[in-house]
Amino acid sequence: MPSALESPEGGEEDVLHYEEIEDDAVSPMDLSELLKEGTKESHDRAENTQFVKDFLKGRIKKELFKLATVALYFTYSALEEEMDHNKDNPVFAPLYFPVELHRREALAKDLKYFYGEDWKEKIQCSEATQQYVDRIHHVGQHEPELLVAHAYTRYMGDLSGGQVLKKVAQRALKLPSTEEGIQFYVFDNISNAQQFKQLYRARMNALDLDKNTKERIVEEANKAFRFNMQVFDELDKIGRSLAEEAQDGGVPVHDGKGDIRKCPYYADKLGTASPGCPFHAALGLARQPLVQLVLAACMAVAAGAAAWYIL
Repeated sequence: MPSALESPEGGEEDVLHYEEIEDDAVSPMDLSELLKEGTKESHDRAENTQFVKDFLKGRIKKELFKLATVALYFTYSALEEEMDHNKDNPVFAPLYFPVELHRREALAKDLKYFYGEDWKEKIQCSEATQQYVDRIHHVGQHEPELLVAHAYTRYMGDLSGGQVLKKVAQRALKLPSTEEGIQFYVFDNISNAQQFKQLYRARMNALDLDKNTKERIVEEANKAFRFNMQVFDELDKIGRSLAEEAQDGGVPVHDGKGDIRKCPYYADKLGTASPGCPFHAALGLARQPLVQLVLAACMAVAAGAAAWYIL
């Protein structure tokens, strides 16, 4: 199936041409409408998971964002592998836009930025993500018409709410203005997201599908949302454990920044301290009863002297 991306003869850049226009008179039985209405509740639930709500408020730790990127990498690797296998299958071929949509390579760039050159050796697929990946592979190999549901759920979301998350992540994590670390959200080969989404929906509506198949696609899209929510819940649990670690025992860590376990004072509590932190040495000394008594006496003398001077 030809891509919507066409390269003008002799041109140096690819230019996206939207040759189809979405019909203004959309039928309630069109697949795009069935998906929109049939997944509305799942969409709302996904947006109201704690992980997404915190993300939208800019409350996202870099370590958690990195793990979310890992989950996306495994998810899109599976999705795009199955899409490649079914690119000539008429039940999916019209929605095959590898140049415009595929995210695997962009995610690889993000992981290289966060984890370094050997990023492949440092990541692993989580339990919730693996369940999602397994379902995508099953669909691609046994029910390829249902790939429509997974592609719709992911890519249309990336071109919509995903663009909001891009700005939030860039600001909250202080990522470079050159968009390193957020290449996943950058669609260089789509000049107008709204028009592309119209094209994509028009292609979906033109698929030759019976009523039963459309209903199964809507059901599968709701499953896709549930898989995403399970990944969000998994990340939220990890996020809470990261927060607890940073606040363990209320132990001060200089200015409150950095890994608490690397602080000599905290290490001393664990019996693994190495001397040499003047701040915490002074802090520990100041907590001795005798020293506190001497300090109090000195303060009293100083206060008396100050009062005498003022009078």
